[in-house]
Amino acid sequence: MILNTKTAFKLILLLILFSCSAVFGQIKKDTVSLSELVLMNSPIRNSIQHTAAAVSIITEKEINQADGVILTPILNKIPGVSMQQGALNTNRITIRGIGARTQYGTSRIKAYFEGIPLSNAEGETALEDIDLEVLGGIEIIKGPNSTSFGAGLGGIISLRAKQLDTATSFGKTGTTFGSFGLTKQILSAGYSDSQSSVFANYSNLQQDGYRANSDYNRQSLNLFGKQILSKKSTLSFFGIATRLKAFIPSSISETAFNVKPESAAATWLASKGFESYDRLLAGIGFEHQFSENWSADISLFTNLKNAYEARPFDILEEKTNALGFRAKVNYAAFLFSLPNTISVGTEFMTENYGFSLFKNLYQSHPGQGSIQGDRFSEMEQKRGYWNGFVQMETKLSNKFNLESGLAFNSTHYSQEDIFVSDVNTKQKYTFGTVWSPRLGLSYKIDNSKNVYVSLSKGFSIPSVAETLTAEGQINTDLKSEKGINYEIGFKANFLEKKLYTELILYSTQINNLLVARRIAEDQYVGINAGESSHKGIEFLLNYKFEPNSNIQLNPYFSATVNRFKFKDFVDNDKDFSGKFLPAVPNTQFNFGLDVVSAMGLNFNASYRLTDKMYLDDANSKETDGYQLLDVKAVYAFLILKKVKMEINLGVQNVLNEKYAASVLPNAVGFGTAPARYYYPGNPVNYYGGFNVVYAFN
Repeated sequence: MILNTKTAFKLILLLILFSCSAVFGQIKKDTVSLSELVLMNSPIRNSIQHTAAAVSIITEKEINQADGVILTPILNKIPGVSMQQGALNTNRITIRGIGARTQYGTSRIKAYFEGIPLSNAEGETALEDIDLEVLGGIEIIKGPNSTSFGAGLGGIISLRAKQLDTATSFGKTGTTFGSFGLTKQILSAGYSDSQSSVFANYSNLQQDGYRANSDYNRQSLNLFGKQILSKKSTLSFFGIATRLKAFIPSSISETAFNVKPESAAATWLASKGFESYDRLLAGIGFEHQFSENWSADISLFTNLKNAYEARPFDILEEKTNALGFRAKVNYAAFLFSLPNTISVGTEFMTENYGFSLFKNLYQSHPGQGSIQGDRFSEMEQKRGYWNGFVQMETKLSNKFNLESGLAFNSTHYSQEDIFVSDVNTKQKYTFGTVWSPRLGLSYKIDNSKNVYVSLSKGFSIPSVAETLTAEGQINTDLKSEKGINYEIGFKANFLEKKLYTELILYSTQINNLLVARRIAEDQYVGINAGESSHKGIEFLLNYKFEPNSNIQLNPYFSATVNRFKFKDFVDNDKDFSGKFLPAVPNTQFNFGLDVVSAMGLNFNASYRLTDKMYLDDANSKETDGYQLLDVKAVYAFLILKKVKMEINLGVQNVLNEKYAASVLPNAVGFGTAPARYYYPGNPVNYYGGFNVVYAFN
């Protein structure tokens, strides 16, 4: 008998159903309260509820609920945090409005991976190289509330590597397909026993992009390992190698945004502008427990990068190599008969950066894209910093807990013009020593409710580019931004720890405000222009509900309401005092629902409502507010007890909202060209894929 296609499909489906079982014989309950999660990357570990600061933890489960491509929808769920995505390789993260006026990329926020800095020596941060497949969690400290991580006025983002269960041995492969030519392929393996663990992952991410000239291709290889050397000593290591080539559509004008949002900026399209680089981030760490009271850990790291960027106005070649270490010692004992833990540490980085600029001859060779011409500039820069810190936690009573800390930083830059070989052009500059104190006091109302107050001071160092004058000389009069943060918060569990809520009020007052003034298409100069005030309210509600033993519901809500204004800001004889900061919304609300079932079918939906944003310091132009709805369904099941199969399907921007996913604040038009403020967001788009995991044990 010959089977037709329909009958054959039914038989195959029946065979799969007979050989499969749900991953969960019963629902895999998430019984841990959000408040009980512990900040693992803090020098002195404490739970969210008992920390006298605004902190957030994103779990591996929450990371897996996204599309697996970029962190944007994940970070935007956190109150006070905003990530704007101009493209997969063009992003800007701000915390409480700090860094919102940065023209490109992320600054004023420090980022770490397993305690190793992802930010370079001048404070610029890029997270897009980190593949979501290797992340085991994210910890965020908002505002200058940590004395142990140096120049992060906006806050700290710490990424954790995926943690393997004990006695685990597996291989995994997965593929994701999506709109606009999205393809992601992964291949990973892991092994863990009582003494050792190792995890390796390779991923290849490609996308044609919604907009013209936005092809993207990233390959990454990740390796993490941990070895217990003795009962008291542990050695760990990791390496992340990335190869990227990504074309750049750049920002577009308001007319283009309204009429043809899928277009690229004309000059970037004609030159086929792109960036490419090879990058290696590697580190090794050692932890030792000297006694019950004494412990120490030290890590060494390096960051190497070779980059090439073809731009309409020139072609940029860059080489970066950095080396550094981070170390801390913890001591737990009694101070005046009070339980006390103290952490003393240091972090050091030295970075060599060289770049060359070449003419771009694309206009004289139409249709061929960027063509490298003669070199017209070559510079070498050396950047370095040294952070030292002491952090202490003292239990004053059963109800009062005191957190205190003091940090100092010394940052130095030097620059030499290599292109002008017959003249001594070397310049040096240091910002001196910057001190950052912090005090936090937490009061336990009862076992499930805490209130806290904190006072802290933070700072951010200007980047080398911001320190340069129009003539390319270092501006020795430029000062680092400094801010004082006042904060009060309430953290509480209700309904037998099923409902967790936070309410936080803060005020951050910043002086020596750094302003990037645009003087050419590719050139900015930094000035200290005044003061800004960052006041806001952050609210979070997270509820775990089980209607029956087969299903768990997790609705959540978060809100950010802020008023970020210039207090005293004069630039080019224009007074912007009292105006709102551009490129950051005044309100943002997030609603979500996660559903976990015993049959292995999971569903999550997130809805984000974002207010308008001003586009310039004068508040003369603004974007429209927008709403985004994303949904994802996952079905996981076992095949023959050894193979776990996971199928997923997701839709982003379900409502097909037209919106600006990112903006370029204070954009300037040159010649007759209009200012290009807008990076259009993707319309409704779809993705789906599968993962197959084979367990060897």
